[in-house]
Amino acid sequence: MELRHLRYFVALAEELHFTRAARRLGISQPPLSQQIRALEEEFETPLFERTRRRVALTEAGRVLLEEARATLAQAARAETVTRRAGRGEIGELRVGLFASAPILPIFQQTVIGFRQRLPAVHLTLEEAPTLQQIEALRRRQLDAGFLRAPSADGLPVDITALELFREELVVVMRQDHRLARLRGRIPLAALAEESLIGFSRTVGTTLHAQMTMLCNRAGFTPRVTQEARENSTLMGLVAAGIGIAVVPVTLTRILVGAVTRRRLDTPDATTATWLAMPREQATTLARAFLDCARPAP
Repeated sequence: MELRHLRYFVALAEELHFTRAARRLGISQPPLSQQIRALEEEFETPLFERTRRRVALTEAGRVLLEEARATLAQAARAETVTRRAGRGEIGELRVGLFASAPILPIFQQTVIGFRQRLPAVHLTLEEAPTLQQIEALRRRQLDAGFLRAPSADGLPVDITALELFREELVVVMRQDHRLARLRGRIPLAALAEESLIGFSRTVGTTLHAQMTMLCNRAGFTPRVTQEARENSTLMGLVAAGIGIAVVPVTLTRILVGAVTRRRLDTPDATTATWLAMPREQATTLARAFLDCARPAP
């Protein structure tokens, strides 16, 4: 039994007239009669009572009509859902993000644009540091990810990334700290004797390695006397006078207590937000998400 046989049956059951049913199906009457007889032989029971004056459903025919309509409706739904999934209109998109990504306008713009464009897609957001996201992308555990890194040079060759937003790294400190009294940009070398608060290297961010590199270029090794795993923890420690920290400027939107910020005089003291995905076999939904993240021309 094929779906077309059920379509023939439903048309005749609703029209109760072979000529009208055949016309509705776009076929001639003899093939319709043949298919109905074949269906009855397959079920080993009459589906219609036929006389010269009328065609009526048998009890078995009435039962089959309900089931046939449900089967055809499910088949139509399966076709529609499959086509929409192929076009990337439904399904699930798994996106990673570093902890402070949600405060970035580009993140908000991308998520809002994607949900407006494809409201039927379930968007799953998973918070994870950059290095952990990279591994998840390589293992296809994420479809896309918001990463933070000074450049894309350190990404594996099988990961591609689009730079969305670049920002300065700044020094945050209590307002009564000696560096807070300096005017203009602070030389990086001025941090050589300071107690620094940094993100733990075990967290998997790129900021630890970048800070070490910048300080080494300035001729010293950073004195990291306290480590933190969360943005709020780091900023709270700065507010408590435990030390100073170098952070992306957008992170200062969550300043707490008597904390201020100062700019550095190092041109390459910047970091960027990237949207990354597998270089090959990126999903249709991931590419649609990337489209929503691209800056307007």
